[in-house]
Amino acid sequence: MRPLALTGLGGLAAAFLSVVTPAAAQQADAVAAIRARGALVCGVTPSTVGFATPGTDGRFRGIDADYCRAIATAVLGDAEKARIVPTTTQQRFTQLQSGDIDVLSRVTTWTLGREAALGLVFVGTNVFDGQGFMVKKSLGIASAKELNGATICMQPGSTTELNAADWFRAQGLTMTPLLIEDIDEVRKAFFSGRCDAYSTDSTTLAALRYNQGANADQFVVLPELISKEPLSVAIRKGDWRFSDIARWTHFALLTAEELGLTAANVDQQAASTNPDVQRFIGRSGDLGKMLGLEPDWAVRVIKAVGNYGEIWERNLGPIGIPRGMNALWNKGGLQYAPPMR
Repeated sequence: MRPLALTGLGGLAAAFLSVVTPAAAQQADAVAAIRARGALVCGVTPSTVGFATPGTDGRFRGIDADYCRAIATAVLGDAEKARIVPTTTQQRFTQLQSGDIDVLSRVTTWTLGREAALGLVFVGTNVFDGQGFMVKKSLGIASAKELNGATICMQPGSTTELNAADWFRAQGLTMTPLLIEDIDEVRKAFFSGRCDAYSTDSTTLAALRYNQGANADQFVVLPELISKEPLSVAIRKGDWRFSDIARWTHFALLTAEELGLTAANVDQQAASTNPDVQRFIGRSGDLGKMLGLEPDWAVRVIKAVGNYGEIWERNLGPIGIPRGMNALWNKGGLQYAPPMR
């Protein structure tokens, strides 16, 4: 689901650089522009359960949508001022480069190529993921190593495509990719039997399987992870103030979980004697001032969307995706925030 990483620093670099726009290379004051507009425009996936899915009311729900609202709260003081719009795999980077969106929060992998050649900044890994495969249980396949000669449904021009080709080659196996740009059409192709397996991020596969309801047990997500897929929010390079705000909003969500601050109790922490809590809520220090924000900016974020753990349990927990690597560092996971001091 993600355009190619910069693995060959020659021809691929030229291809990437050809789409970099002046907006990517030299960005104006993004925070001022967002405030003048009165909304932060944030691009998400059209429909991936747990990450961003529109409800019957049109409101997007999912971890990526919540990150949109968290950043909007930091910049504008109001989560509802996040204007969340669907983006396609092929157009998402162009929309960000051109300024059509301010933030890309769309199950997007952080790679060297994207950051170095596309004029983007990734603000922090909000989901540690890896690429996997899903098959119909009726095939009787228990391992991806049994997919020799299989047809694999994927989206074109993505790290998914490259990872699969590299992995099959390394295993001495062959496969035939069935490349379809539209994500809904890829899924239809898989469910209709046009391909033997569907390959994308393992969390996306788990969400898709869950979404089949009573038929979920007819599908199996195979155990192999064939790549590292650190998913991250991205913004344009060139405005370090906005970059700092977006990055530290992510870290604030992690820090709040570590400190035990939740949407329900953060307002009650004024009496805390913990100096880290006092700095977090803006009662001491000048962290908000350093970012050009109000002293209680982090409190507003947590009240709006909860801490990282709350976001996870609200969006990814119900579809059966365990925290695993995404647990906090002191709980055996990889999620870690620098000290807010």
